[in-house]
Amino acid sequence: MSDVQTQIDQLVKSNHIVLFMKGSASFPMCGFSGRAIQILKACGVEPKTVKTVNVLEDDGIRAGIKEYSNWPTVPQLYIKGEFIGGSDIMMEMYESGELQKTLSGQA
Repeated sequence: MSDVQTQIDQLVKSNHIVLFMKGSASFPMCGFSGRAIQILKACGVEPKTVKTVNVLEDDGIRAGIKEYSNWPTVPQLYIKGEFIGGSDIMMEMYESGELQKTLSGQA
């Protein structure tokens, strides 16, 4: 595993909720990242409790996260070390109630 992959793996496994995004929770830099934060807020998640990783600050992580998850786009949400998906999947899961269950540990 490369250094970047190891760094991503440690972030994913050592934080309950990790969101790889463009920008930060308080200042998203794209609509999809903003939508991901809004979905988490709608689930009752306090943005301060989410470990956000701004992919715009590190090209290695920006490319590496896509390889790590085998998913081509950002944002990417991880809960308890498990890849959940991007903002579209988050929205589908939110609408079905599945995301709330996953976040509360009942899934």
